[in-house]
Amino acid sequence: MSIMRHARFTALTLVLVGFALLAGPFLGNCVWAKSPDYKQLRLFRDVMGIVQKNYVKDVSDKELIQGAINGMLQSLDPHSSFLTEDLFKELQDETKGEFGGLGIEITLDNGVLTIVSPIEDTPADKIGLKPGDKIVKIDGESTKNITLLQAVKKMRGPKGTTVTITIMREGFRKFKDITITRDIIHVKSIKKQPLEAGFPYVKIVNFQESTDTDLKAAIEQESREQPIKGMILDLRNNPGGLLDQAVKVANLFIDKGLIVYTDGRVKDQRMEFRATTSGKHYDFKTAVLINGGSASASEIVAGALQDNDRAAIFGTKSFGKASVQTIIPLDNGSGLRLTTAYYYTPKGRHIQEKGIQPDVDMKKEVEKQEEQEELEEEKKNKDDKKEKKSRLRPESKEDLKKDPVVRAALEWLTSDKSVTEFKEEQKKKTVVPETAFHDAAEN
Repeated sequence: MSIMRHARFTALTLVLVGFALLAGPFLGNCVWAKSPDYKQLRLFRDVMGIVQKNYVKDVSDKELIQGAINGMLQSLDPHSSFLTEDLFKELQDETKGEFGGLGIEITLDNGVLTIVSPIEDTPADKIGLKPGDKIVKIDGESTKNITLLQAVKKMRGPKGTTVTITIMREGFRKFKDITITRDIIHVKSIKKQPLEAGFPYVKIVNFQESTDTDLKAAIEQESREQPIKGMILDLRNNPGGLLDQAVKVANLFIDKGLIVYTDGRVKDQRMEFRATTSGKHYDFKTAVLINGGSASASEIVAGALQDNDRAAIFGTKSFGKASVQTIIPLDNGSGLRLTTAYYYTPKGRHIQEKGIQPDVDMKKEVEKQEEQEELEEEKKNKDDKKEKKSRLRPESKEDLKKDPVVRAALEWLTSDKSVTEFKEEQKKKTVVPETAFHDAAEN
């Protein structure tokens, strides 16, 4: 039995957004890692026999065995699962044709279906979904005990059709039903906005096949207009995408050394991705922006630039999604989706569940800005009940000059402080002087 590896990350952008699976090389034949515990297998057989004899309804061997396998995989982590014949076929066919989606990345957080990030300019983003929103129902059905693939299947569908999701958000007093119209998701990977002469602002929405070339084109266009002194690279609410693109983007700013590596129990899952000296490299000062919606490929880029002292990181802690899933076909047409490795930054930091901590944590400033925006929106929508019910927030054009994270990044870029000098300065600000402990003890 062959094992086919897909270079994807933990959360499921591809099924909701329509990205293709990346078919990787074959890893070898499946063998028992060690002899099974036959006493435990006998226990399983005994329980199965009791259920078949005494359960209130008739259940087939297939139902019980598939349910047991799925339960076994779900007990490992939220991203490992059993793929029935139908689900496995859907996974294989996803590169064919188009389907409607919402434009969100989802994960299971302690068993609760959670939004990692809405992707910019998609139906989910336009209606106001946010990172961390909990999806408690889909079309009126509870998401309790749902798998990621089951959730994806429920939320995608033909373009123009609608789906109603019930969400809970920090600060909400009760659940809120949101009806979203599905659409074909065509995401432009790179966006740029004017900010200040010599200091371009570029946002990577997600990591697609041409992200590195699109980013180079945007930088070259800016440099033709005027020399670039520093750049803001915004990875906020970027749920990730293709691994090779994360490596190529990081390689634009790093000309040597390690970018990211993976580690797992199987030898073939241990890989290193290093910067190459060939090609284009940029050496201007770079500020990278992240938040709780930055995941997977975004965290790889931020972590690589941070560990190599090629950028200062501003914002809030990233989501923490960096595991590799292997798709393993089974003989009967079903399959397994199994976590087989984790990604690590060049300095060996474990990203999964921990995320990337910014050099400048601006959680308080961001929360204050969000509170102000919510108050303004409530005031605008006070006399429009229909608008208030159908949307979480009105569409608004981003004003970079009002963004506290952008302002802080620009302040550093326009200073004469290097990356290392700036980082050392930030570390000193967060360290409590030793004398403070003596003073506290004396008092």
